[in-house]
Amino acid sequence: MDFAAWQSLTEIFFEQAKTRRDANFLWSKQHGAYRPQTWGEIEQQIKDLTRGLRDLGLQRGDRVVLVAENRPEWLVADLAIMAAGAISVPAYTTNLTKDHLHILTNSGAVGAIVSDRALAQKLMPAVLDAEECKWVIAMEDVPQRQAGPKALHQWPAVMERGRALPDDVEDYAAQAQRSDTACIIYTSGTGGVPRGVMLSHGAIICNCMGAYELLKKVGLGHEVFLCFLPLSHAYEHTAGQFFPITIGAEIYYSEGVEHLLRNLGEARPTILTAVPRLYESMHLKIRRNMEKQGGLKAKLFAKAEEIGRRRYLAPEKLTLLDKFQDLFLEILVRKKIRQRFGGRIKGIVSGGAALNFDIGLFFTALGLPILQGYGQTETAPVVSANPPWKVKLHTVGPPFKGVEVKIAEDGEILIRGELVMNGYWRDEAGTAQAIQDGWLHTGDVGKLDEDGYLMITDRKKDIIVLSGGDNVSPARVEGILTLRTEISQAMVYGDKRSYLVAALVPDEEFIAHWARENGKEPDLAALSEDAGFRAAVSGVVDKVNGELSPLEKIRRFTILPEAFTVENGMMTPTLKIRRHKIREAYGSRVEALYEKRKDAGPSSGEQPGVSP
Repeated sequence: MDFAAWQSLTEIFFEQAKTRRDANFLWSKQHGAYRPQTWGEIEQQIKDLTRGLRDLGLQRGDRVVLVAENRPEWLVADLAIMAAGAISVPAYTTNLTKDHLHILTNSGAVGAIVSDRALAQKLMPAVLDAEECKWVIAMEDVPQRQAGPKALHQWPAVMERGRALPDDVEDYAAQAQRSDTACIIYTSGTGGVPRGVMLSHGAIICNCMGAYELLKKVGLGHEVFLCFLPLSHAYEHTAGQFFPITIGAEIYYSEGVEHLLRNLGEARPTILTAVPRLYESMHLKIRRNMEKQGGLKAKLFAKAEEIGRRRYLAPEKLTLLDKFQDLFLEILVRKKIRQRFGGRIKGIVSGGAALNFDIGLFFTALGLPILQGYGQTETAPVVSANPPWKVKLHTVGPPFKGVEVKIAEDGEILIRGELVMNGYWRDEAGTAQAIQDGWLHTGDVGKLDEDGYLMITDRKKDIIVLSGGDNVSPARVEGILTLRTEISQAMVYGDKRSYLVAALVPDEEFIAHWARENGKEPDLAALSEDAGFRAAVSGVVDKVNGELSPLEKIRRFTILPEAFTVENGMMTPTLKIRRHKIREAYGSRVEALYEKRKDAGPSSGEQPGVSP
């Protein structure tokens, strides 16, 4: 594949469609079963919509906001906008009206595409307030009253308009240059107001080239992807949409995270990309399932995991008996585990956030080695990833082909290459601060090992500096806390303080079990103030503290009355915690942990035997 010769993402699609016209491409659920659409069918839809958009007045360089769940029309709209010479602006389906208004007004979008009435209810009020937005296209029927005085067009009608016009789409799209901005992806806002990241065609193509070089040794051929992370996020946009296009793969659209295991069995993907939170959830489900089954199955599972761990950590110490048992357990245990993922996985990739080492080791031990990668929206998004032939779980692998990485004097990771964004939309000052002398300043801290593998130690701005001057990584402590089955979510505090405290969200099953055993209602809000329940959580934190250094130990904690969710704004759509939002909601509750209290003890959340 000549990645260097391709000038645009639309050129890649049309080239692939020519040789695969009758082959299945996109699969979506219809009447309870997956149905395919061919490359040729999708190509025709893209061309019709492209001409329809231009007939509505869309000009080169215009921006169009795209709000839809993952579905074939998402890809059609994204590529049609680009083929018209315009810029696609994906937006999360979880956005509130105020979020849509920020994106519409900041991007200066002339139009928007929305999938259905439910999403239109949040988008349309923002459209009415966005002066530059002139029209909306609805994939499904949306009543005119929702659009008010703005022009509302139905998807089939726009397609029909385009179908009646001369087919000049490929020639028109061929005028795109590799350096042109293909899309503006707004950051999910873990630390503030989202900024529009301008990604060029070349930046995304560079990422696809790196992914191809990484995975070609596993034997790339007829590949299948399951698309379930939000396509409005740079990770899925590149890894779940454009990379499959570059290698001519099939894409199945998941019905949602809650149906993920079922969809895995139906799609049987060969390559899986996900975020750490989903692997953590799978890890918990597999463990609990084994605990419930008990008996011989649980013992065999434990043995398979134990030998698998040793095989990764110290292969030279495996005895002949270990190796024989390992082969035996490969058939009895690991093969069955892989079947839950569809049975033909070649590679499992983790990105979007840091993967806990023990989670990676768990899946590796069970015959599903995770290739942890690293990147940012500003790098389209992947910078590096572990190669299948030499996985180092404590790292995020070597840089992709065409990517330069260096470590600044203060430990910050700097990136240079075609993958780096064109800048922040309408933010020259922010762009100048982020890109200096051609190097992107990531805000992450790390180092390169002897093999050139990158190790991330923390977010530069998230590092906790204790009052004594010591640095502590909150992500590491949070990761160890949430490895406990009793703790679902955690956020650690302590900047400019003498010790660490934590805000904890206990696991639902742990809550239900404790409540049942103690004759209480399994209501988190009520139990967060229950002395007995707090004592039970204190015992769990005690065990975690046994694994932490003195500086990392949690001295006091509070149990929050609600979980961190996308809906309450405390998590991003890719399931990373929004620290600033949690601080806004519960900052006073956490600050109270630093007040000296006479009744300090397990029931109040202070750890016995650890003096603040």
